[in-house]
Amino acid sequence: MTRVGVGIIGLGVGERHIAGFRRHPAAEVVALCDIDPAKQAMARARYPGVRVHAEAEALIDDPDVAIVSVASYDDAHFAQVARALERGKHVFVEKPICLHDDEFRELRRLHAARPGLRISSNLILRRAPRFVDLRERIRGGRFGQVYYVEGDYDYGRLHKIAEGWRGTIPFYSVVHGGAIHLVDLLTWLTGSRIVEVEAVGNRICAEGTKFRYNDLVVALLRFESGAVGKVSANFGCVRPHFHRLSVYGTDATFENRPDHALLWTSRDPAVAPERLDTAYPGADKGDLIPGFVDAVLGRGAAEVEAEDVFASMAVCLAIERAVREHRAVPVETIPAAAHVPAP
Repeated sequence: MTRVGVGIIGLGVGERHIAGFRRHPAAEVVALCDIDPAKQAMARARYPGVRVHAEAEALIDDPDVAIVSVASYDDAHFAQVARALERGKHVFVEKPICLHDDEFRELRRLHAARPGLRISSNLILRRAPRFVDLRERIRGGRFGQVYYVEGDYDYGRLHKIAEGWRGTIPFYSVVHGGAIHLVDLLTWLTGSRIVEVEAVGNRICAEGTKFRYNDLVVALLRFESGAVGKVSANFGCVRPHFHRLSVYGTDATFENRPDHALLWTSRDPAVAPERLDTAYPGADKGDLIPGFVDAVLGRGAAEVEAEDVFASMAVCLAIERAVREHRAVPVETIPAAAHVPAP
C-alpha cells in the first residue's frame, strides 16, 4: 500500500489529528511541530521515532511530508496553509483556514493553480449521528420544503477567550472560530448555499477582560433556495457548550436538545413530537481524517472538500463585513473544484 507522510502543526487538538491519521493504514505521521518547548519535549517522549520541529516552516518543507495538518493558533493558519500549497502539500486544517479577505483570496488563487492538491477542514458536525440522521430525513422529503433554519454556537467557555490565546493574537473572530461550524452544518443540511447576510455583535460578556473583540455575533442568512436562517456565535453564554439547531419545513420541525432531539410532524397540540435519541455529538475530532487520506490517494471525495471549506469561510467573512459595515453583504460564490487525480 502507498504510504503517505503526514506532518502535524500544533499539539493541542493536533494530538487528535495524530490519532485520526494513525487510523488509516496508508498514513504515517512522520513529523510534529509546536512552538512550546514543553510540548516538543512531550512529543519526543510520547511519539518516539517521529521528527519534532520547533518551527512550522521546517515541518512544511520536510520532503517526507505529503500532508500538512494545521492545528495551530488561528492567526497562523493562513501562512502555514499558503506555504504548504506552495510546496505542493495537501492540507487538513482546523477552522478557520484564514482570518481576512485578502488571505482568503490568496488561498483560493494558490489552490486554483494546484488543482491536484486536496484541502479539507475539521467541520466535524457533519459527523454527528443526530445530524446525519436529520440530513437523511430532509433529503428523503420528510420535511417538505425547508424554509427556516437556526443554528447557535453556544460556546459556554468564557475563560478560554478571557484568559487563553484567543485574547492575545492580533485578531480573533467568534464567527470564524465558532459559528463557522453552524454555517457549514446549515448549508450541508439544506443543500442550498447562503447568498446574503446581515449581522450585529457586541462585547458585553467579555467586558473587563483582555479579550478585545465581539464575544457575540448574530447573523441573518438568505439562502439561494429562498429559505432564511439565523446563526450565532455566543462565546460568553452561561451554559455548557452546545450546538442549538432548529429546522422548519412545510411538513416537519426539528429541535436539537442536549440529551435528545424532537421531531414534530403535526400542528395538532394533542400529537406529541417524536423523540430522537440518536447520538450527539457522537463524533471525535479525528473522524474526518481517514476519508481525507482516501481522497488524497484518489479513492473518492473527502467528506469536506475544498469548495466546502471556502464556501463556509466566504459566509463567515461576509458576516464579519456586515458587522463592520452595518449593511447586508452578498456572499461570494465558490465554484466546485475540478480535482486532478492523485498520482
